[in-house]
Amino acid sequence: MGTVLDFPVSRSADAMRAVEMPTAGTDSPSGAAAFSRAIMFLARSFITAHGASPRIAALFAAQQRWLLCHAALGNYFTAFQRAQAGLTRRDLGNLALQYGIASRNTAYAFFDEALKYDIISPVSGARHGQSEQAAPAPATLSMLIRWYAVHFQALDLIDGGGRSVLFLSEPETLLALVEPIAAHALLSSPEVRSPGPLYAIFTWTDAGGLLMDRLIAGIDPEMPAGRDRFLTDVSSISYLARSFGLSRAHTSRKLAAAETIGGIGWSGRRGHSQIWLSRGFYGEYARAHARKLQILDSALAEALSALAPSPEKSMVTGDI
Repeated sequence: MGTVLDFPVSRSADAMRAVEMPTAGTDSPSGAAAFSRAIMFLARSFITAHGASPRIAALFAAQQRWLLCHAALGNYFTAFQRAQAGLTRRDLGNLALQYGIASRNTAYAFFDEALKYDIISPVSGARHGQSEQAAPAPATLSMLIRWYAVHFQALDLIDGGGRSVLFLSEPETLLALVEPIAAHALLSSPEVRSPGPLYAIFTWTDAGGLLMDRLIAGIDPEMPAGRDRFLTDVSSISYLARSFGLSRAHTSRKLAAAETIGGIGWSGRRGHSQIWLSRGFYGEYARAHARKLQILDSALAEALSALAPSPEKSMVTGDI
């Protein structure tokens, strides 16, 4: 805390354009190559996070749950800034309808499940029943801090910035400021919520996002330029299913649906050879994460502007 972060960086136009150019393993400019490395870093980080804390990470691995999480967390930190106690079932139900995420009953069920598994905890002294107030459990806050740090690291890979170090120097303070801003922007973004048909096959199902992350993480980063297909290191449906606690039948159905519309295929015998991904599939994944990175970058900049300006912050973030 209070360390001077002397990073001589400034965001370049090339780096920002890279966030708009989802390409992988190409002879593209350095900015696009750095963006590809950042996407690979994110995919691998999500897999690592699941291994460390599967129950909490699973909440971020299906689109509806991920959106409900951000709705809940954004609301909680907004209340926190106003010295209010926490989030209620009713709050989450209203937010689910407001943002078109889910029905009120689905939101209530999600809230109850989060309580049951200690993802959130009742606020001491709050009333029980429908108006019971809850706050993120310590483990949940730790995972959220890690989630933000990983995304700021990805941004730093693109332009050499120092966002992740800055964020981790005061994570609780910055998290409380960043999350409400980021949550609203993420929940309101068509590019984040509906990246494309292939992305939707995986993300609108339990742990489906992790299946997609694992396929992306398995791409050879040295893939030659100009390819329409990217070979992965995944060849076993059973391995994929076991990795994330899914049934083989469920995993097979997801892969078959993606295969039907040309998103994936097998380099040899089906189910017994390496899986390839189409450039279109990679593009949907990369565009969704590019938009998310832009949103988080802007949210951090806005949060920093709410704090007293200091030379070290200007040095680290450059022209955000």
